[in-house]
Amino acid sequence: MSAEKNTDKQTFSFQTEVKQLLKLMIHSLYSNKEIFLRELVSNASDAEDKLRFEALHHPDWLSEDAELNIKILVDKKAKTLTVSDNGIGMTREEIIDHLGTIAKSGTRAFMESLTGDQAKDSQMIGQFGVGFYSVFMVADRVTVLTRKAGVKPQEAVRWESSGDGDYTLEAATKAKRGTDVILHLKDDSQNFLESWSLRSLVHKYSDHIAFPILMEKAPEMDDKGKEKKSTGELETVNQAIALWARPRTEITEDEYKAFYKHISHDYADPLAWTHNKVEGKQEFTSLLFIPERAPFDLWDRDRKSGIKLFIKRVFIMDNAEFMPSYLRFIRGVIDAADLPLNVSREILQDNSLVEKIKASSVKKILGTLEKMAESQPEEYAKFWKAFGQVIKEGPAEDRENQAQIAKLMRFASTLADTDAQTVSLSDYISRMKEKQEAIYYITAESFMAAKNSPHLEIFRKKGLEVLLLSDRVDEWWVSMMSEFEGKKLQSVSKGDVQLEDEKSETEKEADAKLEKSFESIIAEMKKILADQAKDVKITHRLTDSPSCVVAEDDGMSLHLQRMMAATGQAMPTSKPILEINPAHPLVIQLQNLQDDEAFAEWTQLLFEEAQLAEGGHVQDPVAFVKRVNRLLGR
Repeated sequence: MSAEKNTDKQTFSFQTEVKQLLKLMIHSLYSNKEIFLRELVSNASDAEDKLRFEALHHPDWLSEDAELNIKILVDKKAKTLTVSDNGIGMTREEIIDHLGTIAKSGTRAFMESLTGDQAKDSQMIGQFGVGFYSVFMVADRVTVLTRKAGVKPQEAVRWESSGDGDYTLEAATKAKRGTDVILHLKDDSQNFLESWSLRSLVHKYSDHIAFPILMEKAPEMDDKGKEKKSTGELETVNQAIALWARPRTEITEDEYKAFYKHISHDYADPLAWTHNKVEGKQEFTSLLFIPERAPFDLWDRDRKSGIKLFIKRVFIMDNAEFMPSYLRFIRGVIDAADLPLNVSREILQDNSLVEKIKASSVKKILGTLEKMAESQPEEYAKFWKAFGQVIKEGPAEDRENQAQIAKLMRFASTLADTDAQTVSLSDYISRMKEKQEAIYYITAESFMAAKNSPHLEIFRKKGLEVLLLSDRVDEWWVSMMSEFEGKKLQSVSKGDVQLEDEKSETEKEADAKLEKSFESIIAEMKKILADQAKDVKITHRLTDSPSCVVAEDDGMSLHLQRMMAATGQAMPTSKPILEINPAHPLVIQLQNLQDDEAFAEWTQLLFEEAQLAEGGHVQDPVAFVKRVNRLLGR
């Protein structure tokens, strides 16, 4: 940031990414320009909320102007539109931080998310923290006059910019605290000077704002049908009642949707919402929304919660931790009656009522999702596509609600052999074969790796369904959840898989005889692979492949070992078990080999092939290629 001093006025350059954003606003995003008013009113409402909270500690800040409100004022002669609030206001440093720079991650994410559809692109503005800059879609010059609550009138600040890359700052005088945003409207945006147009936008976007939005009274007509001279009297043009405090029967779907867009800055409608009032010893109201789209920072581990906390309608904090991490995408408000008004984050963490509110809110969201899955499967499919991987964090994080979360999860399976995650655990159980006691699954790095794993061969032959788990989070939740509705979850790539069909005595005798004939072969293979494999066994889980590697029944899966190694986490080395298919021609040939060197080559190749088929890698790729070439040459 650069600055040139002009006695009292300074000229600053916008952050590079802000310049790019301004250029986009001014020259590209012309569709749906009206959302600028939504963003300004939303910012003004936040300023009023913050003042009301700070006044708990500084009651004198409210004394000069106790009636909090937002004013929308028009000057047709000067072609200006002013949005004014008497909220918390800003200092010189705060106005530089808020209007001169934007968090780079938010700006970059906004730029990357542009679709080319101007209407949608302009609607996304607020979600990425760039809402104020939408004013440059309608104004060729913007002036911001602001005074922080608690400071003297002459300590106000004036900010001004034409959106051309620079802005100016200078000291100013402002009689009352708060912020005035004055838009000098472009010629093609003069319609925003009309009272009827502004009122319709307030009703469309901001009717739910809890503070009065004041505008000049509509002019009355005289006997000749002409407008009388304006008296300058102001009137409230929104309902000015906290939406969540109103009875559900009085709130329309459109009002719920508009409120969601206000608190989330999302341009899309929510998929669902739950509005509840709890009365009794502990009283609180919650209005929680389930979005349709994942926010741009869903995978940011430092992202903040989307729940606003109020106490008796007084705003307390923006990002109250009322949702567990696996529900971090939920947006909404919680208004409690019994928490102390001077509540701090520390008190919030230890308060027993807070824990009850958390538990109740989580139950409401899970119940809403359960109903959606049952009665609106198409809507639930949208939800799962956007948030499925996050929900899968739930069984490990929330043991109390583990069973309910598990019902919500969806998976791909060998039933359809597509990567569509549509199969629930309940669906799977309903199709289990007689005497089948386990829910079979396989984890892999990708859907194709899971689908084509040699571990599935015997299951396909016997018509047994296997869940195909290829999300990174799958290894985590299966390690924390051993069963579902009394059925054990069993990996087909770990330990000995005991299939439920009964073998005849003749078949058992044949298997025993076959294993006996391979005893010397197995013993020799164990010697050769002593440093690489924990054990070598005969297996009956393969039908087409000569070999496979498995982990011990109570050990870490090979896929999880690779994932942890890739993140650089130190862990004890664990050797896999090599299983060979005695019916495969390559394995049968081992019995007839007289050449010890060739036997060792083939043993090593069977082990390395099994590692590759399982999604792993060989330790020495060059040696592997040379080995294959030598064996092909023979």
